[in-house]
Formats: sequence, structure tokens, C-alpha cells
Amino acid sequence: MGKNIVEKILESHLVYGDLKPGNLIGVRVDEVYTQDATGTMTWLEFEAIGLDRIKVPLAVSYVDHNMLQSNFMNADDHLFLRTAAAKFGAYFSRPGNGICHQVNLERFAAPGMIALGTDSHTPTGGGMGMISIGVGGLDAASVMAGMPFEFTMPKIVKIYLTGKLRRPHVTAMDVILSLLKMLTVKGGVGKIFEYGGPGVKDLSLTERATITNMGAELGATTSIFPSDENTLKFLKAQGRQHQWIELEADEDATYSEIIEIDLSNIEPMIAQPHSPDNVVSVKELKGMKIDQVCIGSCTNSSYKIMKTVASILRGKTVHPDVTLFVNPGSKQVYEMLAKDGSIEDIISSGARVLESACGPCIGMGGAPGSGQKSLRSYNRNFKGRSGTKDAFVYLASPVVCALAAIEGKIVDPFDGSIKIDLIDEPETFLINDNMIIPPQKDREIKIIKGPNIKEVPIKEPLETKITAEVLLKLGDNITTDDILPAGSQVLPYRSNIPMISTFTFKNIDETFYERAINAKNKGGGIIIGGENYGQGSSREHAAMAPMFLGIKAVIAKSFARIHRANLINFGILPLIFVNPDDYDKIQQGDILEIVDLIDSIKSDQVYRVRVVQRDIYFDVISNLNSKEKELIVQGGLLPYVRKKVIG
Repeated sequence: MGKNIVEKILESHLVYGDLKPGNLIGVRVDEVYTQDATGTMTWLEFEAIGLDRIKVPLAVSYVDHNMLQSNFMNADDHLFLRTAAAKFGAYFSRPGNGICHQVNLERFAAPGMIALGTDSHTPTGGGMGMISIGVGGLDAASVMAGMPFEFTMPKIVKIYLTGKLRRPHVTAMDVILSLLKMLTVKGGVGKIFEYGGPGVKDLSLTERATITNMGAELGATTSIFPSDENTLKFLKAQGRQHQWIELEADEDATYSEIIEIDLSNIEPMIAQPHSPDNVVSVKELKGMKIDQVCIGSCTNSSYKIMKTVASILRGKTVHPDVTLFVNPGSKQVYEMLAKDGSIEDIISSGARVLESACGPCIGMGGAPGSGQKSLRSYNRNFKGRSGTKDAFVYLASPVVCALAAIEGKIVDPFDGSIKIDLIDEPETFLINDNMIIPPQKDREIKIIKGPNIKEVPIKEPLETKITAEVLLKLGDNITTDDILPAGSQVLPYRSNIPMISTFTFKNIDETFYERAINAKNKGGGIIIGGENYGQGSSREHAAMAPMFLGIKAVIAKSFARIHRANLINFGILPLIFVNPDDYDKIQQGDILEIVDLIDSIKSDQVYRVRVVQRDIYFDVISNLNSKEKELIVQGGLLPYVRKKVIG
């Protein structure tokens, strides 16, 4: 029987396990990369494991999230990351060099590799023909300590592409928005999407990367494209053709499902507030006024798309009612745009050009005004993520965004009179790696920690019984931004868990922190959730802060993959209702009792939960694999890895 691309890569990296959906497997990892919002804790965790050097072939520490330096905290963390990378043997991408996913695609990604990144949009690398998976920081630290990466083998779904995009009016962003409309934010849970078919040849590597990047919003483990002539073209242009291998599925490869998409039928699409899957065609919102436009981010920052935006803005002026922000994704792209005159076109239009960083995408500057409508070429539009709680954020292609910035309203690219140039990928990229510091050989380097950097909290082993208060009852699709917000006020405390925990659930219930602290001294707390609890960012702080506040368990109808893993990594028991209707039996303030925990975990029994006040019962399950059982019992991944690696 033939193999698909995913099976070929996993088989070549397999340490143990059977590549059948639902089985636990362990794989060798070629690269681990971090960004500063998650990387500070990752490197603190690696340090806490007790090794003096990484045991993975390649590690890169990026700084791209927390770039606003309004006080000492971000600057101190940047210094910590630089010295930790030097001490432990990682590359360091300096502030200003660009967004981790864009830079990694340019300078480090290679077909056939397996990479882990401490950011949910790590699947960007799938556009290169590699398996790139977003994970929590502690998972990354354990792999850097020499452990295999363990996960449950997902189902492989083939996205069979035919036809060609109607360029330049339709872009790769419209492809992934169409898929989100079709499948929703839960459509990829437990799956890897493998793209194939004749339509693949129509997509450049950076267009493929846009699609795999935003595939994270489907809830997928990752997405991947073949490695072909377009892959080789990109690597040649980056001076890395020696890293190319051809990689495609066998003709008789099998898949759990096949979804067909004709690229010729894709039209300009737009996601409405407040979810990336709330998608309609652009023509349905034609004429709607816009207050702000943001173009860039890790989803749409390639040289090709940025030069297309410059062609739209050339000789025009941003509408007087609109503020336009542009953030090129990497220094390479920025430098090339400056050299060919595109930056001049962008600036002359009245756009506000930002540094190469995540910026407004994570609420780090560029927040819209009260109640304003912001149109963005980014990947997420969760309520409040922009930094303004009552803003309305829409997601669309950079082409639609640029046209709206000029017209002051949503414009269907096919109706517009503004010329859009058809841009090709360059034959040669400008290579200047002067902002990447290679691993240092001096083992005597001192790691420098500022006063805001605190030690990693470690949970005690699991008790045999939980008696805890329901502190919050939440609905479906609760995001990690809901659990622990991003933005310029919160993220500077990412290396200070006691402080960052004060923001837990703050956008939902400002009393949560105080109530959690009170409950912690009386047995701890429990969170109740609906479907897809914990979707969105990979930030493990959304599990660490609740752990620090004494949360013992989260009971939900279903969990997002990365957040579930992070809960387990920090010793919080993720439980699923056997009967989803039992969700309605529970009220905030109830005291729940779960007994015989360790025996239930080890024997895969159903957990019997008692609502103490009303003496009623309901059943939950954990679906823990053998490794996850050990982690929960021992109190999380950090004590587990320390025992394995150090003894």
C-alpha cells in the first residue's frame, strides 16, 4: 500500500508507535523554535530540567511579539533570551529581524523535516513540505532536552486542489477562508490536512504557507503541501537549494477523507466578527465602511503579497476616515521593499509602516478606536484580541484590505477601478543574516535575568480526591485569549507567573482572580467549558496561570488540541462529559467531588462526579494515553522530564 506525505515523514522520524490514527507515537524532531511571548518560559523550563546544552539538531529563539519597550520588562526578557540561546546552543533572531514563522520559512525550514514551534501558527512551515506543529513551551523544552515528541496519531485528510486562482484579485487567503467557511474552527480537530492534486502547482511556496499558517484556525494538528518544483524555486532564491528534496504522496496513498476544491471557483472572502470561520463573500459586505486597515502578520507577509499591496497604493492616498498600518513580516522582505521603491509607495499613500513584528495581530499596538471596524489580513479576530473590547475585526486578503484602505469601504476586487499588478516571486531574495546570531561555543556565558523573571512554578503530584468549587461556567469556543489575554498590558509579565495570573479570565469575569485565590486555600477550583475549549494561541500561560491559582480540573464537552496538552503538562486534569447534556446540571459556585482519581486514571475508568450541594452525579472521561497518565499523576511534564533526563 502506498504512503501519503505525512506517513513518509513520520515513518522516517519514528522512534516508537504505530502510524494508525488514535495511536500514541514518538518521533525525532529536527528543529525547535520559540518566540518571546512563549520562549521566555520555555527557556526557563529548559534551564529547570538541568541540562547545559540542547539535544536537538537545530533550535532558534525569535523575538517578534513583545516589541513595545515602554519599561524594562520586555528589554530584560530580550536579553535573557539572547544569553539563554548563547548558553544552551540555539540561534537567536534579534528584535527587528521579523516574525518567527516568516523568518523560519525563509532561512531554516526545509522539506521532509519535523519542526515544533511554541506558537500555534507553526504549521506555516507545512508550505515547505515539512511537518510543523505548534506546541506548548514545556513540550518544546522536553524535546530540546532529548525526549521524542509524543502525540496521538491524527487522521490524514487530503485536500484535492484543481484549477487556478483568478489572480491578482483572488489570493491564497481566500482559499483558507473558504475552507474555514466549509469546515469551521472545529473541522480540523484530530486531523492533518495534506494538500494535493493538479491545483497545487498553481500555488507558490509563500501562497502555500499562507494556507498552512491559517490552517491552525481549523483546529488541525498541522497542514502540509508536497515538495516540488515550486519548493525548489523558493529554496534556490534563498540560496538553500541543497536542502531541497522531492516529496509527494504515492499514487495509491490512502486518506481518511478527501475534500475537493476547485481554485477557479474561489472568490474574495471575508471573515466577520468574532471568529475566523464566520466567513462570507466580500461582495456580500460591499460598501461597508471601515475605520482601520492592518496588512501583514505571519499570514500575509511575503515579498510577493507586500509588493502587490504597494502596487495598489501607488499614487493613491489612504481614505481620510481610515488608518492604515502595514507590518512587513521579516527584515528580508522589508529590505527588499525598500530597495525596489515599494516602501516609498506605501509611505506616500499615508500608511503607517510598523517594524517587522506581530504588532496589532496580538494587540501589541495598533488597537482600533471604540466600536470601530478594523479590516485585517491577519489570522484571528477573536473579541478583544485587537486590544479594544468593543471593536469589530474582519479578516480578508491583503488585496481586499488595500482597496478598502483607499476607498474607505469594502470593495470587491473584481468591481474596482484601481489597478492591481500581477507580481511573481523573485528569482533571488536579498540574503542578509546579520540579525541572526549563531550558537555560541563558550559554555561559560552567563544567563542574565531581570527582576521581572521568576522561577517556574511546579505542581505537586496528583491527589487521590478533588473537592473543589466551580469558579466559572463557560460556553463554546473559549479561546486562550479569553483565558489569559494577550496585549501590551499582559504579555510583559510572561516570565512572571504570579503576576500574569492576576489577568486570568479578566475579560470574562474581573472577580475571577480573587475568587480563585480564596478557593485555592479551600481545595482549589474547577472550570466548566463547552465545545472546543482552549482554541487559539499555543501560549501555555493559559494553563500555567490556572495551575498557579489552584485549578484542579477543567470539565468540557471537547478541547482544542494544544490547550489540552498544556493542561496535562501542568497537571490540570482535562475531563470530558460522557453525556454533554450533563453540562446543564452544573452551576457556577457548585462544589464538585471526584474520588479515586489515581485508580480511575490508571484503569481508564469513567470518573463519577458528585455535585455536593444537590447530591446528584454525572460521568466524565479523560481519554488519557499512557504517557499523559504518567504526567497527570506526577504533577505535569516538568517533573516527569527531570526524572527521565537527570534521574
